[in-house]
Amino acid sequence: MDPVYRTIIGLARSVFFAQGLKFEVTGEENIPARGGAVIAINHTGYMDFTYAGLPARTPKRYIRFMAKKEVFDNKISGPIMRALKHIPVDRSAGADSYKAAVDYLKRGELVGVYPEATISRSFEIKDFKSGAARMSIEAGVPIIPVVIWGAQRVWTKGHPKRLGRTNTPISIEVCAPIPARPDGPGVAAEMTAELHERMQEALARLQQNYVHEPGAYWVPAKLGGSAPTLEEANAMDAAEAAEKAAARGHAIEEE
Repeated sequence: MDPVYRTIIGLARSVFFAQGLKFEVTGEENIPARGGAVIAINHTGYMDFTYAGLPARTPKRYIRFMAKKEVFDNKISGPIMRALKHIPVDRSAGADSYKAAVDYLKRGELVGVYPEATISRSFEIKDFKSGAARMSIEAGVPIIPVVIWGAQRVWTKGHPKRLGRTNTPISIEVCAPIPARPDGPGVAAEMTAELHERMQEALARLQQNYVHEPGAYWVPAKLGGSAPTLEEANAMDAAEAAEKAAARGHAIEEE
């Protein structure tokens, strides 16, 4: 029983209804009714974590998401995130958030992670970090891949948010679990590669049954849209990261 989380979900569903969002969810039976699991989600927009929690309500479960520390520092979102028992990620002290996530998993919680770390500007699956696999191995719990398509139409990086009544269709597929494996050389890399392949296949299935608007910003280049290619998006991410690093270095020099 989690009355705060249940209330927030009720409010979120009211917002989804007001927006006219049309959800098609498959595979929710793959969310375990009890016990810990890493919920690995693709990342195309700012709101996709709110949609990723919907399949978990079939077995009446809640997902504790790993999110940037800045979200917890915000005077509005911070108290909500803490009340929902989400996990702050401080990239300057990542070991602490990793340990907290493993502790949650060992206590039987569902922990939501983005293996891509940042939003995919191309809306294709980016390279993965190995954190999901390492948490699975250490906690002895499965990874549940969850793929969402359509969330980028509501609010994504570099484009205006569309939070009104848009009647946007959003597809969600919960894939079969990837069981935890005993630790050993290369195991985390193997699990990460398998997770990446599974999520790419699921994304292709969702895209195949989705109506795409030719030339639209939210449609991948390979499907006839104007989104950057994966290679172009990676270059944009690298340039942005370099710019932020330079800004941090300049701030330190000024101090």
